[in-house]
Amino acid sequence: MGINLLINRFAYSIYPFSFSTIKSLKKEPKLFLWDYSELKNEAQRFENLIAAHLLKFSHFLYDIYGLRTDLRYMRDFAKREVDFVFLIDNKPVFAVEVKLSATKISNHLKYFQKKIDIPYWYQVVKKEGVDFEKEGIRVMSASKFLTGLV
Repeated sequence: MGINLLINRFAYSIYPFSFSTIKSLKKEPKLFLWDYSELKNEAQRFENLIAAHLLKFSHFLYDIYGLRTDLRYMRDFAKREVDFVFLIDNKPVFAVEVKLSATKISNHLKYFQKKIDIPYWYQVVKKEGVDFEKEGIRVMSASKFLTGLV
């Protein structure tokens, strides 16, 4: 069995979103596991869970409505990163930063929000009962965020 086939059976890659306003990484993918329950690190497991649901949402929109969707992440050369950018027809629709419990808005999220025109910005937290908007960024519990997907 080839290494690429083996990796695809256990993992999938999310590639960086490149944009002209910021010097960003262009080729370095992030690897996510199909079975994220095996991850020992709680933060990595939670980020992987959100990735899986966003990917499922992407596939649903393509399968049902024929929309060309893509799931990417943002990272610049200064190592500022936003976990996910959801695109429809190569246009960013929303960005998501994933945190276990931090309800203080991520500085990286604020930085990219000022640089890139994306309609919706989210910080998704594992902590229950969180839902507020500040400076155009909605911070909410994963349980509530995921109900908006499929």
